[in-house]
Amino acid sequence: MQKLIKNGSLVDDQWVLIKQASDAGILQALPGRDLIVPHRFWKFFQDDIANYWGQVTIWLDSDERVTDIREPLESFPLIGLNFPVFSDGRSYTNARELRENLGYQGEIRALGDVLRDQLYYMHRCGFDAYSLRHDQDPDECLQAFDDFATGYQASIDQPQPLFRRR
Repeated sequence: MQKLIKNGSLVDDQWVLIKQASDAGILQALPGRDLIVPHRFWKFFQDDIANYWGQVTIWLDSDERVTDIREPLESFPLIGLNFPVFSDGRSYTNARELRENLGYQGEIRALGDVLRDQLYYMHRCGFDAYSLRHDQDPDECLQAFDDFATGYQASIDQPQPLFRRR
């Protein structure tokens, strides 16, 4: 079972990430498992998902917007946000949008090209779970949350900017 950083600790990942799926056969192949499926898959196979014996939630690619899932938002126990490459920061915006504007309280999980250097900033935007890239040492990555004592700007984890805290 893959390790996951969640709420500042290493835990076993109970969810199966489906990176690509073109038909509902994947649901029969993994009966009863908790699945994170692409948003596009979730949209097209609603009937099959409704009859599935397990939890099904979604992940959004960086070119998808959280406003596309506004209506069923609270039905998702977690929402995965993909970083296809290190330099694509659009998922930071989606995480912040989920927390600040849509009031999402569930788990927001970073997926894809997730590196130690990003973790502190991801946390400030609202992420609380991190599925690390395969070459990242999870124990080393846990230390990333202590890289900085404080941030200057307002964020999800500290709504007051530094000048207002003094």
